Amino acid sequence: MARLKPWRWAVFGLAALYFLVPLAASVVFTVDVPGQGLTADAYTEILSTDGFGSSLLLSLELAAATIAVVLLLLVPATVALRLGAPRLRPVVEVVCSLPLVVPPIAFVAGISTVLKWGPDHLSHTPLFQTFVAIQNPDFPFVLVLAYVVMALPFVYRALDAGLRAVDVRTLVEAARSCGASWPQALVRAVLPNLRGALLNSAFLTLALVLGEFTVSHLLGFTPFAVWIVNVGGEQAQLSVAVSVLSLLLTWLLLLALASAGGRSRTTASRG
Repeated sequence: MARLKPWRWAVFGLAALYFLVPLAASVVFTVDVPGQGLTADAYTEILSTDGFGSSLLLSLELAAATIAVVLLLLVPATVALRLGAPRLRPVVEVVCSLPLVVPPIAFVAGISTVLKWGPDHLSHTPLFQTFVAIQNPDFPFVLVLAYVVMALPFVYRALDAGLRAVDVRTLVEAARSCGASWPQALVRAVLPNLRGALLNSAFLTLALVLGEFTVSHLLGFTPFAVWIVNVGGEQAQLSVAVSVLSLLLTWLLLLALASAGGRSRTTASRG
């Protein structure tokens, strides 16, 4: 095994300090209560705090819906680009990169304008009920639509990297020659070889939805990130404790993703 050079150890050490020192300070802030000494009350009170379960469940539901929608949109599109329309790839790449250019404030301002315009001009049409339904506080589907747009750059890059490592044309032609339809060729031949890219896309989307605050707050909804900020105005230690636990959960998901990707690569190399 090659030894790491000293400057690489220095970079790793600085990166560890950059991430671990704020995390350690946050943990100390949550467990060291003035006048009480060391206590874990901030962590034990999380589950019983009003709104914790409902906001977390809402964020997880929004994340699941966002992952499903964005993958249903981009997987067939990226495969079609590789097979039949490679010249359109720059166009799709630019379109998927636009959310990185548009500020979230401008993005949510546009959404708010459309949501206000719709009921005023479509009150006597069937679309009026659609505008009402997508703003249901129990499951605001308008946030799913917004998150899909925001996730496009990350999901597209992950899928494009996965497709570059796979000979999609050969896989599809082999499946078609065996009598598979186009959907069957996509599901049975292409998707199993994109497991790592799909996992990366799902994880990036999940992290985006769990941490997104601006759009959901300005539209008046209360998913997990907004709930953390609201609680922080009243119970600072509880808010930081929830943030620490959510960060640890994200790291655990990342480790699980890396482990799953490593097992899939090992299986593929053995096969």
